[in-house]
Amino acid sequence: MIKLEHVVLASPEQMEFIIEGMRNPMNSWEKSDSEYLGCEIDETDLAEWFKLGKNDHSLMQCLSYAGTEHRKFMRMMPVYVRITAPLYWWKEFDTYKVGTVANSCSTMHKIQAKEFKLEDFSHEHMDIASETCLETTIGYLNLFRQSFLENHDKDIWWQIIQLLPSSYNQTRNVMMNYEVLVNIYKSRKDHKLDEWRNFCKWIEELPYSELITGGVE
Repeated sequence: MIKLEHVVLASPEQMEFIIEGMRNPMNSWEKSDSEYLGCEIDETDLAEWFKLGKNDHSLMQCLSYAGTEHRKFMRMMPVYVRITAPLYWWKEFDTYKVGTVANSCSTMHKIQAKEFKLEDFSHEHMDIASETCLETTIGYLNLFRQSFLENHDKDIWWQIIQLLPSSYNQTRNVMMNYEVLVNIYKSRKDHKLDEWRNFCKWIEELPYSELITGGVE
């Protein structure tokens, strides 16, 4: 199971800045054709959004195809997203250290904050026997949790930490960039974990995803 929500992308001002820098090597700023478009919300408020021009998009695609050393602009395109996924998936995600920052819900400090429930774990592929085993484990986790809340004994806390299955779902707010997503997409789009395949499908739905996937707009 993986849930991706609260996606925040580059603002119009950031995109303008990124394109300006992208055109620095050839001093081709005058060829930029991106623009702001306005939309009247009401009589007093005007919303603006960014329209990527054909010239700028074409240059982006050329630089993207040319390789990492040429597509530095993609490292400047931020992607923020709130991800809930099992610990076994996070273990693999943590191999992407360069270009990522994450704030996580702490298992060290807050694991005892709420009662453990079946929906706190990824178990969609478990058969009846495995799910019964998980439910038994959850029962023990809750016994240790209650004992820890009453006694604050660190030895009991250790029972929770070391018994906790890797199917436990953790939430993190993550910052990445388009270059990181290129690396993830190339290596994970056909992965045997559902979570990675769903993550790559989410990448395909991002604006300008063709720069990541190598597809056509």
